[in-house]
Amino acid sequence: MSSPSAPPAAADPASPNAVRVPTVRAATRAGDSDFIDELQAIAFGPGRFARTAFRIRERFPIDMSLSLIAEVDGTPCGSVWMTPISIGGINGYMLGPLATHPDFRKLGAGKLLAREVTARTLARGEGSFVMLVGDRDYYCPLGWEPTTLGNIEFPGPVDPERVLLFAADKSLAQTLAGPIEAFIED
Repeated sequence: MSSPSAPPAAADPASPNAVRVPTVRAATRAGDSDFIDELQAIAFGPGRFARTAFRIRERFPIDMSLSLIAEVDGTPCGSVWMTPISIGGINGYMLGPLATHPDFRKLGAGKLLAREVTARTLARGEGSFVMLVGDRDYYCPLGWEPTTLGNIEFPGPVDPERVLLFAADKSLAQTLAGPIEAFIED
């Protein structure tokens, strides 16, 4: 099954031309971990383990309460994780990996996951930002902003043009600086 470039409208959800609308839920069901592992392998291949973002996730545990799954008609199609981190003494989260299965692309599942996990994360009040390494064309229209080049120190190579931040304090993207460290517990 391949996704259309733009989902057609239809009144009957059983119709083959029905609009396929993604929904989001917590990744708490049996089989979710296997789905996420398989999806990340499809989306990022074996090179995912060499990425700097993966190194961060190795050092700091993923917050499983912020692990989300996107579904279309009850079928899992995407996932996202959040990793608690601190930069310059300010707590926040690193978004990712965010992945959508190729059969479900262009339905909005990835953007829905990014928005929903960010809203849930910041609503907790435990962190001031959500950072990611991603494409500006995809994330900036969703509210992410470029950071000051080189201000955030990663444990490996990263393209500083792709380091983006989402925060209520819009000046934080330009001022946040320092190495990525462990979330500071109160």
